[in-house]
Amino acid sequence: MPGARRRVGAPAPLSRPGLEHAVTTERPAGETAAAAPAPEEAPASPGTPAPAPPAGESGAGEGASRRPPAAEALAAAVRAVERGERPASSFFSEPRPAARRPAPAAEPGRSPAPAPRAAGHGAGPAPGSPAVPGIRPPSPERTAASATVREVLAAGGAPETLAEPVTDLLGERAAEALREDPWQLLAVPGVQPEQADGFARALLGPEAGPGDERRARALTTWLLERAALRGHTALEPSALSEALARQSVPDPEAALRDAIAGGAVLVFQDALDAPGAGGPGGSSRPAGEPESGEAEGGEAEQPVRVLLGLDRYALAEESLADGLGRIASGFAPDGSPAGTPAGPQDGGADVGADGTAGSGPDAAAWEAAAEAAPSPSAAELIRAAARHGLVAHTGGETARAEPLALVAAARALGLRAWAAVHTPAGRRRAGELLAAAGSAEPVGTDGAVGTDGMADGDGAVVTVAGLLAGAEGPGRDPEGALELDLLVVLDAPQLDVETAAMLVESLPDGARLVLSGDPGVLWSAGPGKVFADLLSAGFCPRITSRTPDPGPIGELVSAVGIGELPSVDAPGKEVVIVPVRDAGEAVHRTVQLVADSVPRAFGVPPEQTRVITPGHGGAAGTRALNAALKERLNPGPGRFGGFDPGDRVVYSPAPGRALMGTVVSADAEGLRLEGDGGRITVPRERVAGGAVRHGWALTAHQAAGATWPAAVVVLPGDAAPALTRAWVYTAFGRAERHLSVVHGVEQALPRAVAEVPVTERTTRLRTLLRALTPPPAQG
Repeated sequence: MPGARRRVGAPAPLSRPGLEHAVTTERPAGETAAAAPAPEEAPASPGTPAPAPPAGESGAGEGASRRPPAAEALAAAVRAVERGERPASSFFSEPRPAARRPAPAAEPGRSPAPAPRAAGHGAGPAPGSPAVPGIRPPSPERTAASATVREVLAAGGAPETLAEPVTDLLGERAAEALREDPWQLLAVPGVQPEQADGFARALLGPEAGPGDERRARALTTWLLERAALRGHTALEPSALSEALARQSVPDPEAALRDAIAGGAVLVFQDALDAPGAGGPGGSSRPAGEPESGEAEGGEAEQPVRVLLGLDRYALAEESLADGLGRIASGFAPDGSPAGTPAGPQDGGADVGADGTAGSGPDAAAWEAAAEAAPSPSAAELIRAAARHGLVAHTGGETARAEPLALVAAARALGLRAWAAVHTPAGRRRAGELLAAAGSAEPVGTDGAVGTDGMADGDGAVVTVAGLLAGAEGPGRDPEGALELDLLVVLDAPQLDVETAAMLVESLPDGARLVLSGDPGVLWSAGPGKVFADLLSAGFCPRITSRTPDPGPIGELVSAVGIGELPSVDAPGKEVVIVPVRDAGEAVHRTVQLVADSVPRAFGVPPEQTRVITPGHGGAAGTRALNAALKERLNPGPGRFGGFDPGDRVVYSPAPGRALMGTVVSADAEGLRLEGDGGRITVPRERVAGGAVRHGWALTAHQAAGATWPAAVVVLPGDAAPALTRAWVYTAFGRAERHLSVVHGVEQALPRAVAEVPVTERTTRLRTLLRALTPPPAQG
């Protein structure tokens, strides 16, 4: 049956509840050297510790010829922490709270509205909420369980500091579970296979061999979660088998069968578009072949793509696909909500007593709003939103005004319309554009303004994290759905699959959703490629902006987007290329540009300039650049956990989220920052855990969605393998008035722009969307 898919098994007991975003030299399963992701594309979560050195920080062959026992490695890490040579969380880190699960479907074709959510959405905090580790209600049972776990960890040569994470994962029977299956230690974020192997050998002795079924199951789960760090939501079986073989599993295929039978891994058979059309990242064969043979002479069977994945991402993608289908089918061809009788309306917004969207403005009212739009593209978007429940809008930085014009028009028509962005800085920018579009005062709920007190046009703009947490925007109805009629999400490429699923689940029946963004930028820091999959599936109307980004920078970025790297005419030196010979010179010239050249030539102070580089590690990564920039711009002893007042920093309240700020002070409660969203206090535990980094220099993933008056893009020689067209497009597009490119990669830059569009990800959303009911007409 077209679109049929099968899932085998149930959640595995080894599945980690959280996903640790880290940068390692290990390439994800199935990825070739030529397609190696940028170091910061593992996704760049500032301050998140890496259990292994980032690419470029250590030799590729280090440890290949000799590998110390795990117990010695663990002890060495502890000694390094005690000597102050590395942060406590750089080796082992506190796990994230339990994974968020989409609500199960109550009936076909309709995802039920989630229960009302507070700041602690679901089983864990809402995206971006700064959870404070270590705060748990006192429990004698837990204390006793942790004490027993410590004994087991000590017997296996593992640090006793892992007792709390292990107890979180395995519950009060954690000690017994570890004795029975020591490889469950691998589920703790930061633990590597060789360390889990050493722990198992210490507990089991000769019984702990590379072919142990328990080891294979744990490694399978670990490899899939490592792949998720690269953005994959599933992997093809051959890639997973090869990765298991590299971990010395003697029979990888048998190990996979065991993991499937035990419920550690789910199997998916997603129908492909046509026979022989096996897509990237999946193998294809006739559906049903493994179970039984079909009668010969019948119709050709539709091929399927077989993938393996974890239930966490499978549930998120399937819930998202169903939710998008529900939103897309919510309106009839004439623009009225599906299931309502056709007929003339009064031109006003008809909202039902239960808070769901009613008939809304009539066609004449929408057309009048379109006629008054500030640009032809904005008018086209307004007309599309009037007729369809789900609309995709694409365009560059200048085109951001178009979806905000839609929000302003919808509010003027009496609809409860909101715009959602990803950062406080983006919220401020969108609020200014919305106010310029003539937005009315916020409607829909009383006092629904952001936590920073901004009102007027900005009252209709929220952050995605704040919206889901209930801290910003409209309230929720008794069923848990957001009380709104229209939601416009800006910078949609930054939506990972789990956040997108939660957002779509929260929308009421009859609401409209517009996803707007630039398809050329980097995909989300978290797993999935939601916006790209939606566009490639052709599931909803797509409005492409005809508003170009102006000036030499806009011309250059637009050319990069189509695979070209021309020399642009920049009479005002809006674009400057600074050639360098090595990483040391790249750091020197970068500091010179930020501190002297750009302020003198363009009047842009250093605090309004951002440096963007491919990764955190290496001789010209964010660490080296930030150290040099701090020495020049704000020297100090780092008396507050390595930071001083006046330091520019980036704070990661959750993996994949970056908040910019400046250090103000510190006290017993933590490090106090001043950012776009107001004053933030980062708990001391989070600072010690690496959640705050210096922020003069960023990765492109951290910088996505923001712009600055000036940007300095640093491309040292060792950055060549990390470059893709999407990376270059994103980095160059962060500059508003001036762009300097510190260029040390020679021909690797034009080659990446012309030949390497993106670092591919294996996902299922596109196939799931195409398996649904055909989308509405693209009129």
